[in-house]
Amino acid sequence: MPDYDVIVVGGGPSGLMACVAAAERGASVLLVDKGDKLGRKLGISGGGRCNVTNAKNEDELIANIPGNGRFLYSAFQNWNNRDIMVFFEGLGIPLKEEDNGRMFPVTDKASSVVNALIGKVKELGTAIRTLSPVNRVLYEHGRAAGIELKSGEVLSSACVIVATGGQSVPQTGSTGDGYPWAQAAGHTITELYPTEVPIVSTEPWIASKELQGLSLRNVELSVWNPKGKKVIAHQGDMLFTHFGVSGPIALRCSQFIRQVQRKFDTVNVDMAIDLFPEQSQAEVETELRERLEEEPRKSLKNMLKGWLPERLIPLILSKASVDAELVCSHVSKASITTLAATVKKLMFRASGTRSLKEAFVTGGGVSLKEIQPRTMESKLMPGLFFCGEIMDIHGYTGGYNITAAFSTGYTAGKFAAEAAVGSR
Repeated sequence: MPDYDVIVVGGGPSGLMACVAAAERGASVLLVDKGDKLGRKLGISGGGRCNVTNAKNEDELIANIPGNGRFLYSAFQNWNNRDIMVFFEGLGIPLKEEDNGRMFPVTDKASSVVNALIGKVKELGTAIRTLSPVNRVLYEHGRAAGIELKSGEVLSSACVIVATGGQSVPQTGSTGDGYPWAQAAGHTITELYPTEVPIVSTEPWIASKELQGLSLRNVELSVWNPKGKKVIAHQGDMLFTHFGVSGPIALRCSQFIRQVQRKFDTVNVDMAIDLFPEQSQAEVETELRERLEEEPRKSLKNMLKGWLPERLIPLILSKASVDAELVCSHVSKASITTLAATVKKLMFRASGTRSLKEAFVTGGGVSLKEIQPRTMESKLMPGLFFCGEIMDIHGYTGGYNITAAFSTGYTAGKFAAEAAVGSR
């Protein structure tokens, strides 16, 4: 008899949820983690408040998981965002909905979520071993058979769930440990790349740092290909940094920078900021004209202070080739049109993104062609399961990526337990 029915490697969101699902089905479960503390990544999610899921409907959830989200339709049949909400509220963690469907604990403390989840894992009788780095997953007679720790100790099991994460946020323990174990079972690891990561730009007016620290609220940021086609656009908040742009919408656009670079074999990628995404260019032009007429004796640069972020005004006027010292009554119709066009599409070039280590989410991973979508079991190695970010799945922050982690974790735990218990 093996030492355990199921061994879960990795104590992050997906691994912890895998333990819950497996133990609830009567499996003897061992959770192994190389760190001294479980749930580290969960503890820093949502800015330390833990955005546990998103309340949007299934199709919207999938749309916000641009990295192979459609693979999750089967997993969502087992465990979806509604199930996640019911689960945590059942643990005594009331949730609240914030903007764009983001679900947070009422406490606004990630620690309450982490502690409740770990408490549930313990309550279900899961054996836990921290500070226990795994050397390799063992495969015998064509199936997963357990693990070997770096200490040399061997622990046998009917099924192994690899929940070691990707390579982003390495301080939480996600350092890509699981990829070689997957490859040893014959799995393909697709190219790894950063997603949900700040964007780098060498555009002179960004590189000069003149706008460093400036936040823009409710604007649209878009990525364009060399053929002049808009690839993606996201609306929300962004921030100018010393190296480029960051903030929620910049993070969401970041993966598309890489896509354009690869597809068109280019380094620089055009991006645009729309300062008034709720208005058409004609509406912006009309508003600007009315503002000029209301204050005909003011200088243009002073009038714009009530309309545009002050630090952006010199740049906007320069881009539009309009004299900042003009009095409003002397601004030509053509200049009004050019100014409106500039604030609707302030172009700059991105040259890439920050590194994978600085990303919130890892793109790429174990190829989904080699994983059963209904169970998360390997198609190549019976008894081997994957969940979370080690797989080639990635979603946006805002409750989407963590929903994918919880859902795949629960699914892997459920079916690993059923397979193990059924084989006794």
